[in-house]
Amino acid sequence: MASATLTWRATVSRRLVAADVRTIGLLGGMSWESTLEYERVLTAEVRRRLGRGHSADMLIRCYDFADIEALQSRGRWQEAGELLARDAERLLTAGAEVLLLCTNTMHSVAAGIEAVAGDRFVHIADATADAILAAGVRRVALLGTRFTMEQAFYRSRLEGRGIDVLIPDEPDRERLHAIIYDELVRGEVRDGSRADVLAIIGRLTARGTAGVIAGCTEIELLVTAADVTVPYFPTARLHAVAGVDAALASQRS
Repeated sequence: MASATLTWRATVSRRLVAADVRTIGLLGGMSWESTLEYERVLTAEVRRRLGRGHSADMLIRCYDFADIEALQSRGRWQEAGELLARDAERLLTAGAEVLLLCTNTMHSVAAGIEAVAGDRFVHIADATADAILAAGVRRVALLGTRFTMEQAFYRSRLEGRGIDVLIPDEPDRERLHAIIYDELVRGEVRDGSRADVLAIIGRLTARGTAGVIAGCTEIELLVTAADVTVPYFPTARLHAVAGVDAALASQRS
């Protein structure tokens, strides 16, 4: 019944908005603070492109982040991936035509979602790589959770596009991870933590980075482009804009 209701809502919604605008499905709630930013950017960007009164047509599966965090901390990545893939299929069945996973870290299990969604899935690292290359940058620092910085799933996707990726030294990785999980995902934005992140960026700049990736969507709540002296790549915003590109692609063809 729930799936049928969602399908009905998506069908009605598509009739009400501009023709050929695709419905965007969000796998969100990881954490909800950054998912709200996705919704804001998606809606604002659709309105900017289509005009007053328009907004993004969305279906959202929002998780209790405590459940996701527990799977991460226990190393139960396969179980998390199966959960996300099942819910990706539910969103597609309900009418989503473009799919975004609103987190960097959980792209570690994106292969299962891609298997379900194919080219309807917009990968956050691809959107980020496009922006980096468009800016003419070839060496970037990657900030994020330990999982994103230390595992290969994100870096290898960028490196496959010819981008050299630096990560912080061990003490700085530990500090970033703590800021994200102990503060930002709980909605806490602290000036002292901003200073710590900027100091980490300074050390990476001294190592030769030419740009900085906010490779955790919550980092954008703490540090903005105005805070740094090198090109800054806010992944949540870049990903959301790429989602709008995909949703409006048929209008450009």
